[in-house]
Amino acid sequence: MKHLELHIIQSVPVACLNRDDLNSPKTAIFGGVQRARVSSQSWKREIRKMAKEISPDQFKGKRTRRMVFVLAKRFVEKEMHESCAVAIAEHIAGIVETLDTKKPDEDGYQKIKTLMFFSDAEYEAIVENIISAQDVIDSLDELESELTSLAAAKEAKDKDAKKVAEEAKAKVFKSMKTLSKARIAKMIKSAQLMDAADIALFGRMVANDHSLSVEAASMFSHALSTHKADNEIDFFAAVDDVQTAAESGAGMTSTLEFNSAAYYRFAALNLDMLSDKDHLKNMSQEERRSVVRTFLDATVKAIPSARKNTMNGNTTPVYVLGIVRDKGHPIQLVNAFERPVRSSINGFASDSVKRMNREYADTKETWGIDAQFVKAVIKNSLKEDITESLGSIETCSLNELIDGMVQHVI
Repeated sequence: MKHLELHIIQSVPVACLNRDDLNSPKTAIFGGVQRARVSSQSWKREIRKMAKEISPDQFKGKRTRRMVFVLAKRFVEKEMHESCAVAIAEHIAGIVETLDTKKPDEDGYQKIKTLMFFSDAEYEAIVENIISAQDVIDSLDELESELTSLAAAKEAKDKDAKKVAEEAKAKVFKSMKTLSKARIAKMIKSAQLMDAADIALFGRMVANDHSLSVEAASMFSHALSTHKADNEIDFFAAVDDVQTAAESGAGMTSTLEFNSAAYYRFAALNLDMLSDKDHLKNMSQEERRSVVRTFLDATVKAIPSARKNTMNGNTTPVYVLGIVRDKGHPIQLVNAFERPVRSSINGFASDSVKRMNREYADTKETWGIDAQFVKAVIKNSLKEDITESLGSIETCSLNELIDGMVQHVI
C-alpha cells in the first residue's frame, strides 16, 4: 500500500475540544495513566470544513438527514409540481435509507434516520436521470391525481379513501422502473465523486445499499496527550445587570470542566485506494494532487471549535513529521508516549518531539521500515533544542513539506 503519514505534536491550552455525554473533556487510559483525548471524528469534521474553504469545487459533500428536502427543492427547480417532487423525493430517500416518519423537519419534510453523505453532483445526477426518464414523465399526471385524492382524503379524514389513494400511489411508483434500488444507485455512482473528494477521503456507509458505501481512503487516530492529564473544574458566576439595589450576588453560578495538553495526532492516506475506480480514478493526477494538498493543509491547520468563544484553544502544531512509504501499512508513533512524558521547566512539547523522533528512528533501525520521503516542520523557537534528535530527518517549511508529499500522489 503506497501511503503518506502525518505525525503531529500540538499543544493546546485551557480548552474542552471534545466532550463526552457528561459534558466533560474526553479522556483515555494509555500507559497506565489518564490522557486527554480528542476523538478522530471531532477533528475530522473541522478538517472537512477547512477543506471546503480551501477547495470548494472539489469538496462538496454534505452530511444531512434532510435528503427529502434537498431532492424535492431540486425537482421543483426543474419545474416539477411540488406535491410530485416531494413524493418522488420521499420515495428515493426511502430507497437509499429508512425514512423517519414520526418526526419531520421544521419545514414539514420527512427526514431519513441516519446522516447521509452525498455531493451536489450526486443529487444532480439523480434529478437529471429522473426528470428525463420516460416512465416518470408518463406517470407524473397520474401521480399528481393520486396525490390530490390523498390530500382530499386526509382533509376529510376518510380512512378508506386514504388507504385507496396510498395504494394507488404505490402502484404508480411500482410502474416507474427508474425508481428501483439498482437504478438509483447507478444514477448516484454516475457522478463519480468528481466534486466529492471529501467522500473519497472520509468514506460513506449506506446500510440499505452497500454498493453506495465508500471506504475512507484516510485513517485517523484519536489524539492523545503525550503526558498524564487531569480534567479541572472552572467555577463561574454571572451578574444580573438589571438587578435591584436590594439584591446582591450573582444572577447565576455554574461549573465547566476543561483540560490542557500536548497532543500526539496521527493521520494517514492510502494513495493506492485514492486513485482506484471507487474513489478518484476519474480525476487527473493533477486534480488528485490538488485534493491531497488540501487534505494535508487542512489536517495540519484545523482544530475542533468547541467552546471557541469561552475557551479558545486555537493553536498551531509545534512539530509536523511527514512521511511517504511505498509499501506496508501506516504506523503510528504513539508508543513513544506509552511511558508518559514528565513535566519539566521546558514543558511537554520539546520532550514529546524528541521522543517521537526516537520512535521513528526505532521503526527504521529495529524493523527495517524505510520511507521514500521524510521531512519535518519545526516551530522556530524549538529548533535549537531538538536538532540533535532529528537524525536523518530534514527540516523544511510547511509548503515545502506539502509540495514534497504530493509529488508521490499516483
